[in-house]
Amino acid sequence: MSLRFDDQVLIVTGAGNGIGRIYAMDFAARGAKVVVNDLGGSMDGDGQSSKAADIVVEEIRKAGGVAVPNYDSVEFGDKIVETAVSNFGRVDVVVNNAGILRDVSFGKMTDRDW
Repeated sequence: MSLRFDDQVLIVTGAGNGIGRIYAMDFAARGAKVVVNDLGGSMDGDGQSSKAADIVVEEIRKAGGVAVPNYDSVEFGDKIVETAVSNFGRVDVVVNNAGILRDVSFGKMTDRDW
């Protein structure tokens, strides 16, 4: 018997690429309704685009899953939750995966990196 998430509502932050994309795709394949959150910024946190989230949502839908995009920053988590509630009525699981790449060691971080 496989692990299923049928009709569970799941938010995945940072779901446009990398491991966040894998989480979103895998949970959807296991029956979850997924909010694909991605700000669409670059690896260092600059910019914003809906493209990454839209691509993942389209892939999930083509595979027979259920997903909606959200483009808000995790700073505004209430807006991400609002997307889930307005589309699916609730939130069951949150995978807080969003982040940006800071390719420096802890000792070399500046105040701005925080």
